[in-house]
Amino acid sequence: MLSATFLVVAFPLASFSHASTPSGGYQSTCRSIADAISNSSQLFYPNSTQYNADIEHAIISSTQVSACSVEPGSAADVSVVLRILGSTRTPFAVKGGGHAYNLGFSSTTGVQISMTRFNSVEHNNATGTVDAGSGVTLDQVYAALDSTGANIVGGRIPSVGISGLTLGGGYAFMSNQYGLTIDNMAGYELVLPNGTITNVTESNKDLWFALRGGGNNFGIVTKFTYKTVPQGQIWGGTLRYDVDKLDLVKEAVLKFQLVNDTKANVNVYVIYTPAGAVSIGLVFYNAPTPAPGIFDDFLAIPTNQSDVKTRSFVDIFDSLYFINTPKTDRSRVNAVSVTQYSPSVFDALVNQILFWGGKIAALDPNLTLSIILEPFLKDVFSHGPASAYPPDRSQALFPTGISFKYGNASLDDTVSKGLRNFSDAVTAAAVVDGQNVSHAAVYPNYALFDTPLEEIYGANLPRLHGIKKAVDPENVMGLAGGFKI
Repeated sequence: MLSATFLVVAFPLASFSHASTPSGGYQSTCRSIADAISNSSQLFYPNSTQYNADIEHAIISSTQVSACSVEPGSAADVSVVLRILGSTRTPFAVKGGGHAYNLGFSSTTGVQISMTRFNSVEHNNATGTVDAGSGVTLDQVYAALDSTGANIVGGRIPSVGISGLTLGGGYAFMSNQYGLTIDNMAGYELVLPNGTITNVTESNKDLWFALRGGGNNFGIVTKFTYKTVPQGQIWGGTLRYDVDKLDLVKEAVLKFQLVNDTKANVNVYVIYTPAGAVSIGLVFYNAPTPAPGIFDDFLAIPTNQSDVKTRSFVDIFDSLYFINTPKTDRSRVNAVSVTQYSPSVFDALVNQILFWGGKIAALDPNLTLSIILEPFLKDVFSHGPASAYPPDRSQALFPTGISFKYGNASLDDTVSKGLRNFSDAVTAAAVVDGQNVSHAAVYPNYALFDTPLEEIYGANLPRLHGIKKAVDPENVMGLAGGFKI
């Protein structure tokens, strides 16, 4: 029986690798920031409680020891900080929820910017929008909207920050109905690299395009404005299956892909154990009762635990905290994009889990290896206009995430190699199966840290380069790590 603390799967904002550091120390930069910011902001040094909170990440190995941390309390102070960092060429990082996995994603040896003071959530029923500060987590947004009859098209992993989710794209339970998170935006409050504070809406065609999936390349977002969607009670929950039920889970996944109901969504987690692969089905229907037959195959499989029921959206979301436990020392993630979970693709995924699980577990008994299968409707990308990600909206992609969590730092290179080989093997199986995915875009929020930009943004890359050059000619945002455009 799978315990509630066994599964560890969470996929944050796309990978951010640390920028090179200039010569000299950063203490003078810290002092300049401390002298320049207003009373609404504060700077902290190592060994203080707040500094430790500011640099902390959900994965222990993602944390770096920064020269100082700063918590700006206003967009104006973000502007001040960004201008100082740019003029001194000091490396920095911006942390929202802190769920970036690899070292340097949202951490630095320079100046750590923590957005924790941007923590407001304001629902405007008249305009059908929600303003959320960039330090807010999904939990906070959903809780604030509970019982309002409204919701945002947000993520599915508790405690993840909205900044990483939104800047990378954002797949949701309701993506079949409404598209990605970026397809349901009304605006952004953005501090440009030169310190200018601006509001980005659809009228600003280039930045609107770039911010929707383009990561941290174009400035620091201090506020996200989301369009709301109606939200009543939903039906769903998790179904936990033992090793001997995997073939039945496979058949259920294959059949579910034939369902053409926008309110229905399924995530299937497959997890390595020494005895084989166990699985968890997360079923969701955006109404109190599902349409007949849609989930029958999942429900018919004998489970060792089930909490499927009619409930509030907040209730199902709060039931998913097990996904983030236990806290682990190290983690690396990658993704493989497919257009269908065919029998051969499903088998390739399982074969890779068993192969790499056995290989790494022999070296580190603390390994947790898991994947998440995410089937969507074929028109899931049709709900929004062109955006940085996905580069091609004519073909749906299932952003299958692969997660290694482990404790032995000497295995970093082995795990990275395993992730690449894992995704390559599944892609090869999909190509043989007839799927046009040999150059399919990788979802940036799941991509491994060294994924080439071309594999994320494809034909959009030249336009993104042009926008980046126009808004950041001094490459200030290049001082932060990331998929640098």
